[in-house]
Amino acid sequence: MRAVLLHEFGPPDRLRVADVPTPAPAAGEVAVQVAAAGVQFLETQVRAGTMRGVLGGAPLPVVLGKEVAGVVSEVGPGGDSALLGARVLGSTDGLGGYAETAVVPVDALVPVGDGIELPEAVALYRYGVTAQGLIRAARVTAGDRVLVLAAAGAVGTLLVQLLERSGAVVVAAARGERKLDLVGGLGADHVVDYAHRDWTGRVRQAAGGSVDVVFDHVGGVLGREAFALLTPGTGRQIVYGFSSGAPLEARPEELVGRGLTLTGFSAGHIWSRPVLARELVDEVLALGSSGRLTPVIGQRFPLERAADAHAAIEARDTVGKTLLIP
Repeated sequence: MRAVLLHEFGPPDRLRVADVPTPAPAAGEVAVQVAAAGVQFLETQVRAGTMRGVLGGAPLPVVLGKEVAGVVSEVGPGGDSALLGARVLGSTDGLGGYAETAVVPVDALVPVGDGIELPEAVALYRYGVTAQGLIRAARVTAGDRVLVLAAAGAVGTLLVQLLERSGAVVVAAARGERKLDLVGGLGADHVVDYAHRDWTGRVRQAAGGSVDVVFDHVGGVLGREAFALLTPGTGRQIVYGFSSGAPLEARPEELVGRGLTLTGFSAGHIWSRPVLARELVDEVLALGSSGRLTPVIGQRFPLERAADAHAAIEARDTVGKTLLIP
């Protein structure tokens, strides 16, 4: 089969397609014929070598890829043959998704109904759970004024829609007309381009003052500028990444002095609780199947262009979810 191999850490061109043996599932696993594999920002960092610890010591070469959607093509020894031919979502052990066939633990399988296509399902899968978890962590209620940074990204596009459903006032921040048009069409009440020198002033104007919640995947200077927008006494900033390459810097005395809450969020804590994770997956898939939540797939690349997919994500030239299509 064809798979995308990472032979050495470095720039995107280190990802190259090669023919490799088709993996066979062990007991408790199935093989999935991959219809679409999600590309995560974290995987670009692993490839670059800045997050190589995620590999858990696995030696190169490796096949990256955690989230896949497809059809079960083989079950491991002692497995349930009724799974053959089933349309599923699944998470690998962190490797193997960028391929025509991937091995997935049976316990990680999520059935996909006929109401949604497989690429759209994988676009909702893990990042939909992240978005739902973020909203719960922030305790968002109707009427809250919420600022979403990187609103045109894979998580941001889902956050905007779910927040709009919650009754919050959504200010979506992104860079460039293409991204602003996208998030505006998804239901954001206001859109702001943070390439503008006075973007924070525009947020204040849109929100009618300060904001109650900031969802921050950017960090660095933008995260810090957003932090200054929080309402004293009740404001809370949820940090779930730092795509700028620099974390948000905030001193404890600032939190105390302004009465703010700063929360670090990792979706890993959700996935470590399988019952909760499955509940949230079922929620977002049901919303997607009924048309109440739109998965945004901004980019679809064949396996041969995996390097281009990584380069586009690193250049922040993507919107929504980026997929590899074998």
